[in-house]
Amino acid sequence: MPEAGTSSASSIAPAPQIPTSKYDRLIAAAKRVPKANAVVVHPCDETSLRGAVEAAQAGLIEPLLVGPVAKIRNVAREQKIDIDKFELIDAAHSHAAAAKAVELVRAGRGDLLMKGSLHTDELMREVTASGTGLRTERRISHVFVMDVPTYAETLFITDAAINIFPDLDAKRDIVQNAVDLFTSIGFGTPRVALLSAVETVTSKIPATIEAAALCKMADRGQITGGILDGPLAFDNAIDPQAARIKGIQSTVAGRAQILVVPDLEAGNMLAKNLIYLAKADSAGLVLGARVPIVLTSRADSVRSRMASCAVAVLYAAARRGAAIVSAA
Repeated sequence: MPEAGTSSASSIAPAPQIPTSKYDRLIAAAKRVPKANAVVVHPCDETSLRGAVEAAQAGLIEPLLVGPVAKIRNVAREQKIDIDKFELIDAAHSHAAAAKAVELVRAGRGDLLMKGSLHTDELMREVTASGTGLRTERRISHVFVMDVPTYAETLFITDAAINIFPDLDAKRDIVQNAVDLFTSIGFGTPRVALLSAVETVTSKIPATIEAAALCKMADRGQITGGILDGPLAFDNAIDPQAARIKGIQSTVAGRAQILVVPDLEAGNMLAKNLIYLAKADSAGLVLGARVPIVLTSRADSVRSRMASCAVAVLYAAARRGAAIVSAA
């Protein structure tokens, strides 16, 4: 029996668990800011509907479901997903849902967009439409937010989904979008590696010249908020020993947090290599529009979907002026 004035071990309250994984920390940080109003576009399959509902249950979003109401309710009934407390807005088909969702955001009903069971091109066509879309002066781009088990940092890869062969001006916006996201969600000042096949500037590889130009643009204040270096090959961007062997002295080399790829093909292959060979999780966000846009794939895990939503919620909260506790 315990002595008077003492407590048995079983009566001691357990210490609160501190999230240890990269995505768990992001999700925990997102729960500390106000819920975001999320316009969910055409959630007409189990994956997209359940993802929105689970994010709502986790306290991240207040979803507004836009699409064929009868079809959404049929999916909810068949998959036993409770949507009774959520607002539904009817739209006859996926194209109409995309147009209506963008209209709702323009009217101030949404802090972010979430892609449902429609093609990315169909949604982005409405987002980028002249006069009725969500364009800003900034180029729209995509960022993969990756949890790679073998890498200490949360790794951003951009752009691997929107801009196919971006020119220098587009790359400037791609870099700035990623830097703004990194800083807004509480990660601090990012180390940005501008990737190419080699780490020397050569006219034979145009991406090396653009990388050098982007670094000079950062020196002159045309890109702000990040520490840039490039061109860097992938190995000496993420491996300190590889950087040392090549004699590269840089605060970025070997410790990069944002990887800027030369084109979409390179970025897409890099991201998928990490997903399938390194067992990385990937969250995805489109930036540069009036609101962040969550793009998910049917192949994404529940954890990846939740992380995508968490990143969008944190970014939307920062844009509204909310204080963000570090998610690093």
